[in-house]
Amino acid sequence: MLRKFLYSLLIIAGLLGGMYGYSLVRTDFRTDDDVAHKWRDYEGQWVVVNYFALWCAPCLREMPELNQFYLHDGEQTTLFAISYDDVSQDELVEIKRKFDIQFPVITHAEQPLPMEKPNSLPATFIIGPDGEVKKQLLGEQSAASLRSAIDILKTL
Repeated sequence: MLRKFLYSLLIIAGLLGGMYGYSLVRTDFRTDDDVAHKWRDYEGQWVVVNYFALWCAPCLREMPELNQFYLHDGEQTTLFAISYDDVSQDELVEIKRKFDIQFPVITHAEQPLPMEKPNSLPATFIIGPDGEVKKQLLGEQSAASLRSAIDILKTL
């Protein structure tokens, strides 16, 4: 009886250890530069995720503003984009070149993202330091509007 109990404990400990080990090595998403990311790496930070599409004129108009935000606020806030439409890696390279997108684009989510795919574009999500979506911004954004929205959220 004691032997069965000890054997059961060893099995449970092995399963828990395996699950913990997997959680340390699994990735949540990859970006266009083939870097693997984990959401937990961004705990304690503000993250902005912007959905865009080639057929969305306001999405393309806001890209220079998003670049400005990325270049000036990138140390304080992480910015990612996601193509609303499924595009190949080659198409994404061309899109980034053509529209001078200077920040990482999420290409493959291996785990669920903290937000649902939006129904309209452009859509920008602000994720708080706790990993939860704090605000969804619809419509064209500027670097100043993103800074302002995050500053307001920090005071809540």
